[in-house]
Amino acid sequence: MSTMEVKQPRQVARRFLARPQHEGAGAVVRRSIGRFELRYFDPFLVLDEFSASAPSGFPDHPHRGFETVTYMLEGAVTHEDFEGHRGTIKAGDVQWMTAGRGIVHSEMPAGPGTSKGLQLWVNLASKNKMVEPGYQEFQSKDIASTTSADGDVTVRVIAGEAMGARSPVRTRTPTMYLDFTVRPHATAPVRQPVPASWNAFVYVLEGEGVFGPTADQPAGAHHLLLLGQGGDGVEVWNRSDKPLRFVLVAGEPIGEPVAQLGPFVMNTEEEIDATVNDFEYFINGFEKAKHWKSQAMIALELEYVG
Repeated sequence: MSTMEVKQPRQVARRFLARPQHEGAGAVVRRSIGRFELRYFDPFLVLDEFSASAPSGFPDHPHRGFETVTYMLEGAVTHEDFEGHRGTIKAGDVQWMTAGRGIVHSEMPAGPGTSKGLQLWVNLASKNKMVEPGYQEFQSKDIASTTSADGDVTVRVIAGEAMGARSPVRTRTPTMYLDFTVRPHATAPVRQPVPASWNAFVYVLEGEGVFGPTADQPAGAHHLLLLGQGGDGVEVWNRSDKPLRFVLVAGEPIGEPVAQLGPFVMNTEEEIDATVNDFEYFINGFEKAKHWKSQAMIALELEYVG
């Protein structure tokens, strides 16, 4: 079990089942944040559980004004951008991408089979929206991980700190991102502190657990649980016959206006208009988009012509 002190566990304020929908080029996503019932959960813009098999995926598309966090659960995705950055994100790997003033990139399944993962969009404060793009990339073996003394709980620390393990990720928007696995019939709950002023949610990947008071209804796979304010952490029980796996994500609210047009997220409509203009005329961060296509896009076009 986790031995960290949580005196007042947060309650579940809202819950959603993330249903499958099509996105990109034939990929399937379960979107929980960023859907019509929950447009924004400050500072989080989107949470997608995605699944894609070649040739489907997410071909060339732009971003500005926020960060994307890609955490692979199964398979692999090849990423390439207009700066020449290219690599493969494999199961257990994390890519923390700062789009900043502008990126155009593609994300396509690598190899046979189905590739699955989570993608989280983290908003940036106005002072950081136009920073230079950049990446923080970690292979699975380099992600901080620890197991409780009784063996009941294992956590992988994508961002922040848990059970004495700390992530090396630098978060411009203060963020916690933890991947917990809890054994069946664990003798005690997971207890994880969360700063009282932060917004927090849980997304269940496998199994089912009780989040908050033990009388609460269990939540199963593909459920998003928004945690209410007023507590100092999270308490989770697994009383089922199967392992429970969930991510706990929390962040410091930015508290600024949000203007969004698809993959562009700024503070005002005027800034969105300027961003569209920059993208269409290949200026102010999008210069290299004018003469760039990903290898994946070129292959798709050749296949279409053929």
